[in-house]
Amino acid sequence: MTELPVGLRLATGRSRRLRELLAGGFFIAPGAFDCVSARLVDTGGFPALYVTGSGVSMSQLGAPDVGMLSFSEILDRVKRIADCVAVPVIADADTGYGGPLNVMRTVREFERAGVSGIQIEDQAWPKKCGHEPGRRLVPVAEMVGRIRAACDARLDADTVIIARTDARAMEGLEAAIDRAHAYAEAGADVLFVESPQSAEEMGRACDALAGTAPMLANMVEGGKTPILPGAELAALGYRLAIYPNALTRVMARMGQVLLQHLQADGTTQGMWDRMLDHGALWSLFEHERWYAVEQRYMAPGPNA
Repeated sequence: MTELPVGLRLATGRSRRLRELLAGGFFIAPGAFDCVSARLVDTGGFPALYVTGSGVSMSQLGAPDVGMLSFSEILDRVKRIADCVAVPVIADADTGYGGPLNVMRTVREFERAGVSGIQIEDQAWPKKCGHEPGRRLVPVAEMVGRIRAACDARLDADTVIIARTDARAMEGLEAAIDRAHAYAEAGADVLFVESPQSAEEMGRACDALAGTAPMLANMVEGGKTPILPGAELAALGYRLAIYPNALTRVMARMGQVLLQHLQADGTTQGMWDRMLDHGALWSLFEHERWYAVEQRYMAPGPNA
């Protein structure tokens, strides 16, 4: 029997797999914002994928990460991404989209969509990008309630709850560490101290939070935090790193280059060595399996 393409298979055990990754060595989860970028991550040999809210906002709404993306919009995109990959999916759920009941609904719906890790942050709505100004924090007790609600709502005990704090920018590193401790005590499985501004600050956060929960590093090209190789991040004490918009940035830049060539030359031929041709792009989405499955169930033609 022909194996079903990933888009028609029910992927199981992904949350357990994410737990195993977190219990093991350091790993990287590149960011994806749509099914094309998700398939690139899935077929690129990475063990997990991160759905970037910023990338979804830009690609779906044409807006930067300024809190314009609604719960239903991110849920639809997350579901489509989870359906087209086999690796565990970690999703940015912003603030949880409301009060404790909204957080609980977010967790339930994200789980049903196939998400294995759910990231919730301590910003007030409308949230902002973690490497831009204008962020506002909710009280520690409110974020503790978000984390407790998220942990209690999950249907699968293996679903990973990630607590992000944006306190470094407004209250300083020590306040961010204190908040992270409180979120770990509330049940968070992974801690995400956003935008430390030096390798020394990154190491201080990891040292201070060692033994509480695995630490996540956010690698934003051009952001507040230095970009360090995986081996250095692991040595500092991080368990995983996300690269939320590396693909977004390189695809946008290469798109600019392609259009410049097309404008100047009247053809894309000068870019052929830097693009997937028709067959390679279709193979990225397992078109051979889609066709094989379709043919299995097609009625014979009149000349069969």
